[in-house]
Amino acid sequence: MTEVSSDIETVVESSRLPRRLKDEVYETIAARGVTAEEATAITDAVEDRYLDTRIDPLDPVGTVSAQSIGEPGTQMTMNTFHYAGVAEIDVTQGLPRLIELVDARKTPDTPMMTVHLEDEYAEDREKAHEVVWDLEATKILALGDISTNVADMLVRVDLNEGTLAERWPTVGDVEEVAIEIADIIEDSLGVDTARDGMVIEFGPEQPSYRDLFRLVEQLRDVTFKGIEDVTRVVIRKEQLADGREEFVLYTEGSAFGDALEIEGVDASRTTCNNIHEIFRVLGVEAARETIIEETMNTLEEQGLDDVNVRHLMLVADIMTNDGTIQSIGRHGISGSKDSVLARAAFEVTVNHLLDAAVNGEIDDLNGVTENVIVGKPIKLGTGDVDLRMGATSREGRPAEGDAESESEAQAD
Repeated sequence: MTEVSSDIETVVESSRLPRRLKDEVYETIAARGVTAEEATAITDAVEDRYLDTRIDPLDPVGTVSAQSIGEPGTQMTMNTFHYAGVAEIDVTQGLPRLIELVDARKTPDTPMMTVHLEDEYAEDREKAHEVVWDLEATKILALGDISTNVADMLVRVDLNEGTLAERWPTVGDVEEVAIEIADIIEDSLGVDTARDGMVIEFGPEQPSYRDLFRLVEQLRDVTFKGIEDVTRVVIRKEQLADGREEFVLYTEGSAFGDALEIEGVDASRTTCNNIHEIFRVLGVEAARETIIEETMNTLEEQGLDDVNVRHLMLVADIMTNDGTIQSIGRHGISGSKDSVLARAAFEVTVNHLLDAAVNGEIDDLNGVTENVIVGKPIKLGTGDVDLRMGATSREGRPAEGDAESESEAQAD
């Protein structure tokens, strides 16, 4: 806490502000050097604004959030847009992306990572390229020419020395890379290889056209280096808030846990658009933050940035409140509600009602949907307040014969 006088501290601490706002008030008071009277005025003004922004008791916050997100959602387009500022990478945006998030899809249609770098890797393009080659999946096909010798039943790989030197500049002898490639081919395909400089040859155990062409097809899928799921990496120079510039990597495909282990990657700033990967690697709190961030970015990208973040926070809280990630639909939150009628009102109505009848379930009618269905007032706002009026005489005493009112008056 910032050092202030005891009078000012008494005023701030006696207010109904949360701890975070109290600390901000202390910082403002200390920075401006105000008097005790001015400090009281500042504290009172902040407290009034804070109390005015709080919702009223029994407000239907879920319904308000659903309206606040659903109405702008009807204005969103159905297209896939270029990732903001990176024309080379396409990622799902707009309504399809919003649906992906609330459905908690296991894998996004266009998974990607934004990889930030540390120290010299962020400042030197050559060092940044070292991280690119560690990230991007390098197939054997990309390292040379592949041909088939049908007469001798051999597959021939002619490695390109220039390509090897470009992708692994730190290796002094490219023949060491060729030896490593031959070992990977042997392990992946289960064959014996023969190497002569930059040429690697291998074939099936028994002469067979089918086995020969099967080896060629299998060779297409063999990854020599990088992360299998990362098909492409784009490197861009971006400006930071303090004016400095750094290199940032954008990937097609994601493998968040593997990426964080690569030397030069800044794990504190690197992220991906797959909330389940974030959950597995960093936990449920990080997944909640990612849901909020991704939904907010999706809305802002569509020009719908007037949606208050608290509505998105409520959705993220509901999706993650049990320590896992649940979808909003019938396979998640809506399908696991206690109310039979609320479940039936969402999807597969007959199935829910039939299962409830077979199992003898009872609906307590506590929520909005079920009370609307049966025609009762919902238990929100004035609908949750139970008032009764009894007949009274002019003197304010219960009228004769009104036993209920008389007993209530005696109880008072």
